[in-house]
Amino acid sequence: MSTTQKPAPPAAAPESARRVDGLQRFLAGEGFVLALIVVYVLAVSPFANGLLTERNAVNVLSNLWPLAIIVIGQSFVLILGGIDLSQTAVISVANTFGALFIAQAFAPALFSDTVFWGSVIGEEGGALSDAGLGGTVLAIVLTVAAGCLIGLLNGCAVAVLRMPPFMVTLGTMLLFGAVAIWMTRSENVTSLPPEYLAIGSTQGGGVASFLTLSMGVAVVVAIGAHYVLSRTTYGAWLYAAGTNRRTAVVSGVPHTRMVISAYVISAGLAALGSVLYSSRLGAGRPTLGDDMLLDVIGAAIIGGISLFGGKGSVLGAFLGALFFVILSNSLNLMNLPFHVVWVVKGLVIVAAALLDVGRNRLIGGRR
Repeated sequence: MSTTQKPAPPAAAPESARRVDGLQRFLAGEGFVLALIVVYVLAVSPFANGLLTERNAVNVLSNLWPLAIIVIGQSFVLILGGIDLSQTAVISVANTFGALFIAQAFAPALFSDTVFWGSVIGEEGGALSDAGLGGTVLAIVLTVAAGCLIGLLNGCAVAVLRMPPFMVTLGTMLLFGAVAIWMTRSENVTSLPPEYLAIGSTQGGGVASFLTLSMGVAVVVAIGAHYVLSRTTYGAWLYAAGTNRRTAVVSGVPHTRMVISAYVISAGLAALGSVLYSSRLGAGRPTLGDDMLLDVIGAAIIGGISLFGGKGSVLGAFLGALFFVILSNSLNLMNLPFHVVWVVKGLVIVAAALLDVGRNRLIGGRR
């Protein structure tokens, strides 16, 4: 007499595996960064007086837009498996260089001994100071072009001469940081035209304080970068080269061109971000980028752009920048001593590096 075996109940393993996979995706994705921002704001808001006010929100966003652009530029290099320490020097030299052309007056006592006196600048202003809006646009183009040239130098040194990215960009950071100070003898370039100042303006109140030209520039850059990274062959090549250089080269990825272009994009966006910063501050500052390196690298890593290459997204870069802007803002609102602020930021950087290692182990190589 035969008996019919009942089918075994479905195993619970697939459901458990899906939960683990979902947790891994959350920890490796932008949702984790967003949750981190919300938790941090809720935790520190009782101690940071004014953190959740409208006025402070305008201040946070005005600092977010240029930093986000710079972090997005850094992301291109990090995804490729490199690093660009020279972004801070690009910020300093580019914003000062552009401001020299459009400043409407220079004090001879301060600037007559500078290298550009009598050619680019004079007592009546810069070479483009009388050109109106067109002169401002041209000065911004020159600013970004100066940044791209530095990026081209970095890219060629890394890709053609096979020099280590860390050493190359550390050297250019020191070199061009000194050039920024040398151009103006460490003097700020003020008396900038209203067309330039309007870029970083948050005047108007209400919605107008949030919907600024800086926001428009940052959003356009973010959308463009997202499209390039997620929808183009260039983006696929960038991730492939960052994941496994040897395999990518064998597969036909033009690695040399990828490296050079990534560093040009990084420096070009750093220069563009410097325009937003200097227009908001109302001056070209030769030391503008000196303290930004921790924020840029930390924001990129917190946002999920891996130091090991091959991973990251524009949304993650944006959220990472937002976290670091809120972090800096809240620490200032708590009136903490300067050295304490740097200790906290240093600890966050270390935590970000540990997070990057943990993410890579969790996701097992998934982008």
